[in-house]
Amino acid sequence: MRTRAVSRLGCAALVAALVTVGLGGCGGGGKDAAKSDGDVQPAKLAPLPKVNPADVRPLVGRWDGAGKDYFQFGADGNGVWKKEGQTLWSGLAIPDGQSRFRFSWQGGDPKSSNYWGATLSDDGRKMTFSGTGLTYARTSGGKPSGGKTPGGNPTTPKGH
Repeated sequence: MRTRAVSRLGCAALVAALVTVGLGGCGGGGKDAAKSDGDVQPAKLAPLPKVNPADVRPLVGRWDGAGKDYFQFGADGNGVWKKEGQTLWSGLAIPDGQSRFRFSWQGGDPKSSNYWGATLSDDGRKMTFSGTGLTYARTSGGKPSGGKTPGGNPTTPKGH
């Protein structure tokens, strides 16, 4: 179906745009790749902090979006963003004030990232992802992962 292919491309393009614009790009290929003078430097990332389970408790569980995508977070703060079986992001949710979380990127902490994170509503039933501005609803069937990473090690979006 053409509609489905377009929506997949649209999501991939969104993730690629967030990476390129918001986080300074991928830095161009492998570790040994030569960089030209015009290459954009990747964002500097701080080491991941240790997350207190009590600080991420309001985020634990599954959050479903209208676009058939979802976020799921474990008690240790590790999470995953998935759509149609593809992992768009996985990493750590880092508390950033009351009901606000920033998401790790490429195994590091972006520290000042206000576009790669989420904010919970006052009642804790809705989560707004800053990367897209879309709202996700807590799913009653969403079970915390028991402190295990619900998607594996931190990754970058497909195609990067």
